[in-house]
Amino acid sequence: MKDLVKHLLKYPAIDKMMTAGVEESVFPGAVLLCARGNDVLFHGAYGVANLMDQCPMQRNAVFDLASLTKPLATALAVSLLVKEGRVSLDTVLGDVLPMVQQTPKAKISIDMLLRHTSGLPAHREFFTSIIKEQASGNYRPRQLLRNLIVAEPLDAEPGDQQVYSDLGYMFLSWVIETISGQRLDRFVWEQIYEPLGIRDLFFMDLAGEPIKNERLVSTQTCPWRRKTLTGEVDDDNAWAAGGIEGHAGLFGSAASIHVLCCEILNALCHRSTIVLNPGVIASFVRQEQGRDYVAGFDTPSKLNSSSGSFFSSLSVGHLGFTGTSFWLDPDSGLIVVLLTNRVHPSRANQKIKKFRPRLHDLVSLIFG
Repeated sequence: MKDLVKHLLKYPAIDKMMTAGVEESVFPGAVLLCARGNDVLFHGAYGVANLMDQCPMQRNAVFDLASLTKPLATALAVSLLVKEGRVSLDTVLGDVLPMVQQTPKAKISIDMLLRHTSGLPAHREFFTSIIKEQASGNYRPRQLLRNLIVAEPLDAEPGDQQVYSDLGYMFLSWVIETISGQRLDRFVWEQIYEPLGIRDLFFMDLAGEPIKNERLVSTQTCPWRRKTLTGEVDDDNAWAAGGIEGHAGLFGSAASIHVLCCEILNALCHRSTIVLNPGVIASFVRQEQGRDYVAGFDTPSKLNSSSGSFFSSLSVGHLGFTGTSFWLDPDSGLIVVLLTNRVHPSRANQKIKKFRPRLHDLVSLIFG
């Protein structure tokens, strides 16, 4: 405990801002980890994991990572399939999924799905239809979701525009499962997380035994599930499909994300890696003019970036709806993982939008 206090006192400005985040109700609790490559520079926990029992946040707390699932599970899984030559970025859905062969989605490429240029809409509340089907005795939630995304009309011609889409990553998890023969959670565990020695990145299979873990952080008090969610994916579509999807469902700790970020950083810098292929990752992060999203990741936007003002244009990162984020910069080697429970107890809390870039600016000025 004394070592932790000394550690936090070394960087009082960061400690003060994170404490203010709790006091000003930006979030009930948070974990912040800052590193330069493998070297952890700051790792602190603030506030509480659950407002009802006031359980203090721990540095090894496990958060619902929401859309961090997209880069840290789905996109990296696709990169391994590309590395192994089992698929390419130019492969189209019609060549992988028989169900879409006679639809306009047949010509959507893997690259378009990864870069959010598929023409698919941003979001649809599929969970309402899945719940109704299940109530009538249809207990195949993942297949129900897939039927719905196949039937959903495109909003634009594939490749024409970039619109951030959950549906694209639902398709990608289906592609990964079809090509690899393994469900997304098992594939990333065996092929990525376990080889890297990562223990605290995993999906919660709602059809399996509930995972009881005192480190789990609560999210919203859900009005239609009628409970506060702890260890149960917050995203409604991922929940209805069973907890394991390409757009959401991953849970994890800041330290585990840091380990994975180091592997991504090494790949971006063409250094020695354990599982990722630097050439493949380079093709993923190739930027297209006028578009912020690369394959699997976000990049700093010119105005009002969540990464603040100092991360270089080569940086990649992502945000999660529940209040989670990571950013890493190949130029400086800086990695910032910010995990919060800003949706606890209500999704209506939007204060993190102003807080996050200010925090990244402060961290960049101190460590960048």
